[in-house]
Amino acid sequence: MTSQPGTTQPSPLLSLPGAVAGDGIDAPVAAHYGSFNGEQRTLESGEGFVDLSHRGVVRVSGPDRLTWLHSLTSQHLDTLAPGVATGALVLSPQGHVEHAMYGTDDGDSFTAHVEPGEAPALVEWLDRMRFMMRVEVADVTDEVAVVWRPAARVEGAPYSGYVFVPRAELGTFAEAAGPACGLWAFEALRIARGEPRLGLDTDHRTIPNEAGWIGPAVHLDKGCYRGQETVARVHTLGRPPRRLTLLHLDGSDNRLPVRGAPLMLDGRQVGFVGTSARHHELGPIALGIVKRNVALDAVLDADGLPAAQEMLVDPEVGLHVRPQLR
Repeated sequence: MTSQPGTTQPSPLLSLPGAVAGDGIDAPVAAHYGSFNGEQRTLESGEGFVDLSHRGVVRVSGPDRLTWLHSLTSQHLDTLAPGVATGALVLSPQGHVEHAMYGTDDGDSFTAHVEPGEAPALVEWLDRMRFMMRVEVADVTDEVAVVWRPAARVEGAPYSGYVFVPRAELGTFAEAAGPACGLWAFEALRIARGEPRLGLDTDHRTIPNEAGWIGPAVHLDKGCYRGQETVARVHTLGRPPRRLTLLHLDGSDNRLPVRGAPLMLDGRQVGFVGTSARHHELGPIALGIVKRNVALDAVLDADGLPAAQEMLVDPEVGLHVRPQLR
């Protein structure tokens, strides 16, 4: 049975001292609490937490849940141990990324978070795929909130650090886990790590190979799932048509590029800009999707700002895994 769409109400933590609301789909939570540079340093020191309670939360329960999710998604889940954070993608038959979820299993249910507003669509799709499996799927966004704590991260484990908190207890959690740090600080660190957000750093044509999801969210040695053929073909025989890159922006103009703005090189469009932020050490940075054949040392134009590239996805990844033929 599918529950109603999740909440879009402002977080109660916006009442904390100094809180300034975000914008766009991130408007329900605080962008910062007065010093996003200081908040980045707090998070990097292992302290504090970030309110991500605007993200959607999906719960899959039942004895067949992991085997079922294993068969539907890009991740190896049927032997997932309790408490281990993971990411998983739902792909189209052509291999394009339709849903991205990140979560953990507790031995009874698998709970995952998704982009704000995306839980209803994921739950609807999963519900259609249940058939005779012993699983239940629910949008629990109204009951469960997401926060991120650097103290909960596991070194070398992608997508760790996220904590699920009963929404009614969010205020109590904040009192115990403080200091509160805003989304701007979190986004700057996320962008620097090269972790894309679905729909913000990607488009409808994005395949996992282009966005750095091979490994963290795509397991290459598992059974068939929808879209697997495209992933395997690009990984083993070809090169990704495009690649995720970290853009180091010229900071002389006190602004960030508009999300979705074209990335230009010599008067032609070679990609687009995703999310951007001001990092306390790296300066202004952004994620971008760029055509594979664009030289790594080319300086791009990002909404009028010069942008140097730092490689996140190897444009020649296919060459490194091809068999050596005599």
